[in-house]
Amino acid sequence: MAVHDGHRARKRAQFREHGLDAFAEHEVLELLLFYAIPRADTNPVAHRLLERFGSLDGVLAAPPEELERVEGVGANAATLLTLILPLVRRSRLTAGHTPVILGTTRAAGEYFVELFFGMREERLYEACLDAKGKLLRCVKVADGSVDAVNINIRVIVENALKCGASAVVLSHNHPSGVALPSADDNATTLAVYDALRTVDIRLLDHIIVADGDYVSIRENGLLPPL
Repeated sequence: MAVHDGHRARKRAQFREHGLDAFAEHEVLELLLFYAIPRADTNPVAHRLLERFGSLDGVLAAPPEELERVEGVGANAATLLTLILPLVRRSRLTAGHTPVILGTTRAAGEYFVELFFGMREERLYEACLDAKGKLLRCVKVADGSVDAVNINIRVIVENALKCGASAVVLSHNHPSGVALPSADDNATTLAVYDALRTVDIRLLDHIIVADGDYVSIRENGLLPPL
């Protein structure tokens, strides 16, 4: 038996009996790292991660290359840690396996709040919908700041046409925590609206997500009534 096997067995038993509520943040990381670091004490690694990134949330949202700068964290551990938040997002978005309907501002806002859960980098997504508002496909179309210069509007139109979409909802996040649309957000929205209109596809809305909340550009009055 390895020197750490008894400790690991006790921690696993503690989790199975009491769940994560019985664990401090460093113990959560310690337990998780058991499955990526098989033959070393993960307790000091967990403490170093929290010292570097400030919190459990900060660790899980950190880029893999930054995680690997922490002593004791290799590629396997970094991959495991960065998998957690996307896995939670995927689980929450597919819960129930029922068709996703995004025909209202509220439905679209709630969907994209879930999609951006835990995401620290800015991204733009395109949701392609059928005539009844059913989600056909949701695809990432850009990383970084959202402005008409950097967004490939042709790709947005092509995505909608490939899906046979009747309508599109755009959404991006503001990692700064402020959901108010910028001048670039408004300009991009109008440019996409005009491009989609040429192929008879409606831009229903552009949802901006920040800090668990959202703002609708349509409700702000930028887009004409449906």
